[in-house]
Amino acid sequence: MEWLSTISLALGTAWTSGINLYATVSVLGLLQKFGATKLPGGLDVLDNWWIIGIAGGMYLIEFFADKIPYVDSVWDVVHTFIRVPAGAAIAYAATNQMDSGVEVIATLLGGGLAFSSHATKAAARAGANLSPEPVSNWILSIVEDIIAFAGAFLAVFAPFVILIVLVIFTIFFFWFFPKVVRAVRRIFNAVGALFRGEGFKEVARKAP
Repeated sequence: MEWLSTISLALGTAWTSGINLYATVSVLGLLQKFGATKLPGGLDVLDNWWIIGIAGGMYLIEFFADKIPYVDSVWDVVHTFIRVPAGAAIAYAATNQMDSGVEVIATLLGGGLAFSSHATKAAARAGANLSPEPVSNWILSIVEDIIAFAGAFLAVFAPFVILIVLVIFTIFFFWFFPKVVRAVRRIFNAVGALFRGEGFKEVARKAP
């Protein structure tokens, strides 16, 4: 059943990368570094202290950026081009010693899961930024961090559990998808408005 553990780890950590890439990389690197697990495929490079240190430093920056209204949405827009390919790359690295067909499928699924979790996070943040109080940003950020850390640990130590989580999330995502599309459109429009000197909230509210 080693193949199942590898695939569940690949897909599970790709999914958490869409929520918090830096937390995921930090957890994987530290677990490997201290001998708590042996990461499959090419993921063993993550136990490098330079990688762990950079990921940890970026996590600290994201920890604070994620809790500032509107800054978190700008951060999410930028990380659309980081989290999604990184999720696919993690899935690829985890399975690169398996059959090439499995490797390709895992990479595609990993990218898709990273996109879906990232988009859901961004949509939730867009909704929170339209509310009149900042508390919801803090709550969402803390919940997202907990999910990212817990998901990474489950992907390593509880392959069946993380697969169940992924199935449940996928069902939820397809139900939630129309709202995600509208929210992501609002985010891109609103971030563009910031660079044009317009109000984030006003543009976000007007977006279809």
